[in-house]
Amino acid sequence: MAKAEKTEEKKDINKNVHEIVIKMEGDVWEKALDGAFKKRQKEAKVDGFRKGKVPRDIYEKHFGKESLFIDAADALLQEAYDKAMEESKLVPVVQPGVDLKSLDENGVEFIFKIITKPELKIKKYQGLSIKPEKVKVEKEEIEHELSHVLERFTEVTIKDGNVENGDIAVIDFEGFKDGVAFDGGKGENYSLEIGSNTFIPGFEEQLIGMKAGEEKEIEVTFPEDYNAEDLKGAKATFKVKVNDVKEKVAREMDEEFFQDLGMEGIDSEEKLRKEIENNIKTQKEAEAENNYVDRLLEAVSKNVEVDIPQEMVDEETDRLLKRFAQQLQMQGISLDVYYQFTQTSEVDLREQLEKEAYQNVLYRLMLEEIMNLEKIEVSEEDAQKEAMELAKKYGIEKEQLLSEFGGIDMIQYDLEMRKTIDALKELNK
Repeated sequence: MAKAEKTEEKKDINKNVHEIVIKMEGDVWEKALDGAFKKRQKEAKVDGFRKGKVPRDIYEKHFGKESLFIDAADALLQEAYDKAMEESKLVPVVQPGVDLKSLDENGVEFIFKIITKPELKIKKYQGLSIKPEKVKVEKEEIEHELSHVLERFTEVTIKDGNVENGDIAVIDFEGFKDGVAFDGGKGENYSLEIGSNTFIPGFEEQLIGMKAGEEKEIEVTFPEDYNAEDLKGAKATFKVKVNDVKEKVAREMDEEFFQDLGMEGIDSEEKLRKEIENNIKTQKEAEAENNYVDRLLEAVSKNVEVDIPQEMVDEETDRLLKRFAQQLQMQGISLDVYYQFTQTSEVDLREQLEKEAYQNVLYRLMLEEIMNLEKIEVSEEDAQKEAMELAKKYGIEKEQLLSEFGGIDMIQYDLEMRKTIDALKELNK
């Protein structure tokens, strides 16, 4: 009969860090060694024997029994972990770590490092002096957004006459330093909006007054913080030719404009301004709501006692790092390119993310404790309804949504957190 011995130890540094020792020996170990041999036998080469036909005693004589130990241990790892979970009754909050305590012909001893949920005490979470901000839309905000809408429908036409501020000059240019052309300093038919400040300081201003077909040499000085090392603070000359001069003509807010705008029910300037105001207000209300919740959670966190294991913070940092990499990828940028561009490393990025990771873990633990104290529950039925609504919202099948979201348990947990936040707001009105 196979033996499996278990001991449990608790480290003094944190009572939520447990070390469970599981030993796999006897018949179980011999069976694992036999499986490891059959795996190795397929590729073993020994003179006098065909490939895959080497007897075990000959194999062990040539390669040593020790060569089977690691494969056998790997084969027993999951079984040992299941046994550790079953016998300890512990619920890990992060992926457990594993080390080998011993490994020999008699068996293998695994040490599983299991982090359980830390105890958290909240001294106060209601009656806090935190109130939501009142949202107000200023006239200037409406005008600013309206100008952006009009800008999108601005017509650009070629004009006769000189380049003026706000015009678009279509230019050929080539830059020289000490009479020698430098890399990246040449362009043809480049559309440059005068006043956009997209070129080197002083360049755009010197185009004002030029006409189509006119050529000119422009003297500039590169900024001290310019990204090309050999051009920082350097004087340069650009040979410039203006090919065309274009002007931007603002659209009248007439019937044709509102047809082009394509916003349902918006057929007048008054309605457009009202729509813009409503959109700004909705956005500001969402921002104010998020800010209110953040301030509430921050206030609660000052009344909390907890010792969060570093492993929980590390795992959350991993998640944030992965999310950041995905966001970069959507912009066509890899992490390696990001590190090169910012002259940083993964160590630097992890240090930046660690504070946010700690806060995320802390707030999650706080909300779970408030949920328990307030006896907040979400039924599986409600979670299933939420899954159906989300699937409909995103236009995908429910099964696909659950797969991407992490299952119905994650939907249920998300609902519980949202209900707890709502309860926290009610308790602090």
